[in-house]
Order: sequence, then C-alpha cells, then structure tokens
Amino acid sequence: MAAALVAGLPAALVPSPPAAAAPRQVRIHDVQGDRAVSPLDGRTVQGVPGVVTAVVPNGFWMQDEHPDRSEATSEGVFVHTGTPPRATVGDAVRVNGRAVEYRPGGPASAYLSRTQIEAAAVAVDRHGVPLPPPVVVGPGGRRPPAALYRGPARAAEGTARLNPRRDALDFYEALEGMRVRVNDAVAVGPSRGGEVPVLPANGRGVPGRTARGGVRSETGPSPARIVLDDALAPLPSLDVGDRLPGASDGVLDYGFGDYTLLLTATPPRVAAEPSRETTRAQRPGELAVATLALDGVNPDTPADRLVALAADIVHGLNAPDLITVSGLQDNTGADDDGTTAADQSVAELINAISALGGPAYDWRSVDPRNNADGGRPGENARLGFLFRTDRGLAFTDRPAGPPAGALGDGPGELPRTPVRVVPAGKGVRLSRSPGRVEPADPAWNATRKPLAGEITWRGHQIIVVTTQWFPTTSDDQPWYGRRQPPARPSAWRRDAQAKVIAGFVRAVRRADSDAAVIVTGDLNETPSGGAVRTLVHDGGLTDTAARIPARRRYTSVGGGIARQLDHILVSPSLAGRVTGADVVHRVAEFAESDGDRDPALVRIAFGE
Repeated sequence: MAAALVAGLPAALVPSPPAAAAPRQVRIHDVQGDRAVSPLDGRTVQGVPGVVTAVVPNGFWMQDEHPDRSEATSEGVFVHTGTPPRATVGDAVRVNGRAVEYRPGGPASAYLSRTQIEAAAVAVDRHGVPLPPPVVVGPGGRRPPAALYRGPARAAEGTARLNPRRDALDFYEALEGMRVRVNDAVAVGPSRGGEVPVLPANGRGVPGRTARGGVRSETGPSPARIVLDDALAPLPSLDVGDRLPGASDGVLDYGFGDYTLLLTATPPRVAAEPSRETTRAQRPGELAVATLALDGVNPDTPADRLVALAADIVHGLNAPDLITVSGLQDNTGADDDGTTAADQSVAELINAISALGGPAYDWRSVDPRNNADGGRPGENARLGFLFRTDRGLAFTDRPAGPPAGALGDGPGELPRTPVRVVPAGKGVRLSRSPGRVEPADPAWNATRKPLAGEITWRGHQIIVVTTQWFPTTSDDQPWYGRRQPPARPSAWRRDAQAKVIAGFVRAVRRADSDAAVIVTGDLNETPSGGAVRTLVHDGGLTDTAARIPARRRYTSVGGGIARQLDHILVSPSLAGRVTGADVVHRVAEFAESDGDRDPALVRIAFGE
C-alpha cells in the first residue's frame, strides 16, 4: 500500500554504480525520463524546480510548472527528505540531491521501482503558488490503453521507451508523481486496508461489468481501474457500487505492486446500498449443497460475527442441506498448544444457527495433525461437512458411529490414513467416511487435506469431496511488476492438487460409472484455469458455475477483480439433475465483512 511505502516500511534503493554529476539545471522530466528507470539514476542533481503538491512526514511530491510536450515523461516526483520537510503545499522549491530508484521489497523483488530524489538541500523560492492542473484520467481526459501490457516479454524494467498509448503499465508509469483527477468514481471493490479500487466516469465504457457494479476478469484488473489510497486524506468506507461524485484529486504513486492515487482531500460518498443477497429455498425433493468460508471461527469468535455467519446460512442460503466448510479452527484458536479438536468451535456456529431459528445441523470432519495443514501455527484450520438432519440427508459414518477424530477424539492415525474406493456389488463405497484423500501426497504439503464423505439423500448414495487448493501467494508476480507477463509460480501446486482429486473421482467412477459425485471447494482458480479444467476433462465433472449468468458469476472481489474461485462440480449422473446454481453475494463486495468469499450453491433434484 502506498501509505506503508511513504511511512518507510523496509525497502531498498536499487544500487547504482557511481556516476558523474548531472548538469545542474535539470528538470523533473529529465529526472523521470521516458523509460521505466531514470536516465539520471545514481547521479547528483542540483536546483531541480517544482511546486510542492503534497507533503508527508518524510518528504513531499513536487511537479514542474513548465511541462514538456511528451506524454512519456512524468512531470512529478517524490522528494525524500527523511525528516519532516519545511516546504508546504504551494511552495515553489529547488531541490539538490541524488536521483535514485526506490524499490519496495529490495533489489530482487518483483515490484517496479519509484523514481525519486534523495534530497540534500531544499530551497523555498515562493509561497502560495497555484498547483499545476491535474491530469484527468478516463473519459474526458487521458484514457488508459485497453491492455495492461502488450510489449515483448521481459524479466525486468527494460530500456525501451515508454509507450503510454499502447500499454496501461507505461500509461501509469508516465504519470508517476503527478497530480491526477478521477471524475465520478465508482467503487469496483470494497475498502480494504485504506485502499479502494474505482473506475472513472461511473465505469462508462468499461467491459465486463457485474450486475452489482464490479468488473469480472480472468486476466487481471481492468486497465481503467485506479486504486484510491488514504495516505494523505481519509477515505470513506465504500462497498461495490458506491460512488464518489465530482472530482477526486490526488498524487499518483507506486508501491508494492500497484499504482495508487493518494487523494489530497476526502471526497463525498453516495451509497449504492447493495443488498446482502438471499437465494430461494430448496423445493421438496431438491438437495441443496453450498460452500462456506468460515475464515477462522473458534470458541473466541465474537458473537456478532457468529450471528453474521449464521444469518448467511439461515437467511442468505436458506439453510442448505449440506454445507462444505473451510477455515474452522481448533478449540484454542491461535494458541499453539497442541490442540487439534474443533468440537467446541463448530458447536459455537451450530448454536448460533439454532438461535436464529435455523434447523438442527450436525458436523463431520477429520482433525488434522498439529500444524501439518498450513496456516498460522496453532490454528489447525480444517475442511468439514455441516449438514441438516431434518430433511432426509444422512451421513454414512464408517467405521460406524462418529469416526475417531471427527468430534474431538484426538488425532490418532486418522489424519495420515487415506480414504480408499471400495467396489460394493454394482456400486461403490468409501473405506472411511469421512476420510482424507491422499493426505501424504506432496501436493498437499502445508495445505488443507481434501476430505471425502458418503451421504445418502432419500435413498440415493452420493460421494462428496471438499477441497481447498493452494492460494496465489507473494511468490506470484504483481500485475504491475517487473515481469511481463506476470509469472504464476504457485499454479503448479493447484495443478498437482487437481490431478489428485481428478484421480480419486476416476477411481470412484471406474468402480461405478453411474456413481453420484460432488466436488466442492475454494479452488483459487477461475473456471478457465488449467486446474479447474483438469477436474472437468480428467475427472469427467461438470462445473455448475456455467449455469450462473455471467454478470453474477463470481465469489471473490480482490483488487477490483471479480472472479469465480469457489466451485461445485458434479459427475455425469448428477449433471442432468441440477435444477439451479447460484452465488449468493453477501460477503465479497462489502467493506464491513469479516471474510472475502461469497458462498456458491447448487440444487439437485431427485424427485419425491
């Protein structure tokens, strides 16, 4: 976040070889140059003139009163003073110092660098100078190109001249440090950490808009998207669709993988007041299956959060028959004390559901080995099945009765024991229910182990697998970064995990080609992602997301990108029975929310 960068979080100056002093009378556009890295990097500059446009405790931004005619050279720059500067907004100054490239994360990081001047001396010539007019970005001003980057592949900042009319990456780089204006902004993501992604001009002309005001994309953020930041002035809390009418002015900065507009005044907010959605109740004969991210529920979870989660289940999802759950922590939460049982944690949620008038739910899972499934030490988050007991669904416990580890009986060997597919006459059964799918496979190192279980629904046997795949991580390259196109080194983990699940499904269907199989979970891949395609092609499954209208087809909103990352897939014997699929938008679009994933839901009809 730009605010963190300005505040001086650990970062590094890109090392430069000693060089001869630059001419004394250089201007800001000479320091910035028309390439990603300053042509004066490492050189001493003297008397660089500018008008102070914004001030922070360790420096200020300034902009040239007399710009050149090139769109490839920025007219603004950050001056790092290290201590509170004496110059104030509206002062005309001259700066002596050294031109440098500052890269958050250090020289080897994937982030771009920010051109700045390490000040040795600052002279104030005049006060009360009018600020240079801001560059309007969007309709009525400069429009960013339609693509983030169309240049040749590169592993670092190249020496090629910036092309702001071809690449959005170069478009924003050429405005770094300058005053920028966004007119009539609309939020395309919720406020998170002092930032909010917006589109100018209420999003006019931007393709891929969602039904509720966001932007769907599987290939990165819209080039028209700008991230507003509260480093210089407070921002109102925004949900998706909320508007900031009129002009929002600030200074364009770069930090930690994104260009951010540091607003210099708090804009007014007009709330769109998006509703927290509800879905219809399942009809007689319909089995409703949903996903739900609990994001760390444990016995210490605040009551209001439990009520919100229970409301998502009872009112938003209309009490599905089966909910595959991720993120339930053990009974001592973050305390790293060896506890792995979670019976008290799940009891808190089940009680909250009952308190809201919901039906009775039961729970099955397998307690993990301590600190073996990733996440923060001590939390032992796990996957599990939450199911109603009043509409004809029964969980098949094998061994008979609640299996060891399911309700807090201690870890034993169950977390290490893989579930096997066992032919049973003309059908198939599982060796354990619930049981973990290939828990020793390297694909699941330091991640949640997938869980399989048998259920019966009014006499119909169904095998359900719930899984949570490896997330995109800091190892992945930022969209606005040195490597173009961005590398996704975490993808191989999801590919490997998809192959394990697809192999398990194939084993079930080899034993019984008509077996009813459901695979659900937080897959961290879009429907077109290779790992999801593996489940479809190799596992023979159908992704029910295709039944959801495109403008509603997303479970996650991150950085202004709405994507379907949570999936429910079904085997051929169930695909023709699907009567509806939905995403219930209650979490991902709202600033006041403890989670970041919306639940997905599917209904399957078996008749009376």
